Amino acid sequence: MKALLLDIGNSRLKWGVLEDGAIHRTGHIAQDAIKSQGLSALTSKLPRGVDTVLASNVAGPSFATRLSGVVGMHCGCDLQFAHSEKQACGITNSYRQPRRMGVDRWVAMIGAWAEVQAACVIVDAGTAVTIDVLDDEGQHLGGQIFPGVVLMTSVLASQTSDISPVLPRRTAQASGMSMFASSTSRAVEQGSINAVVGAIERALWTLDDNGYAPEVFLTGGDASRILGSLDEEALHRPNLVLQGLAQLLESRQ
Repeated sequence: MKALLLDIGNSRLKWGVLEDGAIHRTGHIAQDAIKSQGLSALTSKLPRGVDTVLASNVAGPSFATRLSGVVGMHCGCDLQFAHSEKQACGITNSYRQPRRMGVDRWVAMIGAWAEVQAACVIVDAGTAVTIDVLDDEGQHLGGQIFPGVVLMTSVLASQTSDISPVLPRRTAQASGMSMFASSTSRAVEQGSINAVVGAIERALWTLDDNGYAPEVFLTGGDASRILGSLDEEALHRPNLVLQGLAQLLESRQ
């Protein structure tokens, strides 16, 4: 089976081709590019010769409907959407109403669990940052959601009169004495990054205090911004959602 996997986020859309148990031909496109150029900007980059298409979508039902028709015609097969469930691929959802959990969180947990099958913390640093915890039995212990680096800086600019918009640099790291800035723009940049890093580290300290020693997975568009600032070692998995989609497909065979 040759499958096209789609990770549809709020800021960008990522893809990869699953074949012979491995993900190849990965790529991504910004949602802004799709808005300005249309879905043809995406389909021109996607392969045609696939047997099935599976997507994780958090960009809303309207976008899903548009994408289904275009991708269906392009690939010659129906576009299927993953959904959060009570149980799948060895993990158990803590939500009383599993479908209310963001499917990207659910699928990322499946990808992480498939790799280590042990307690783990999954951090997805995108438009929003999510932190989810699985124990050694694959039970979801719960999670956190808060604004991501770029969202924090944009809200700060929009809600104040003297702070201009700041686009944090990919290489910026809130570590050492360099986190104390000598300009407003740099202070905003370092403050937003350090806020994310601090939230992650507090979660890890709490787990340690309660007897957990989890592996830490880091994914999402801002992962490279915060990776070097964490005190704990983390497994950087840029395509973790795609890995989870691959596990879901293989579990259906």
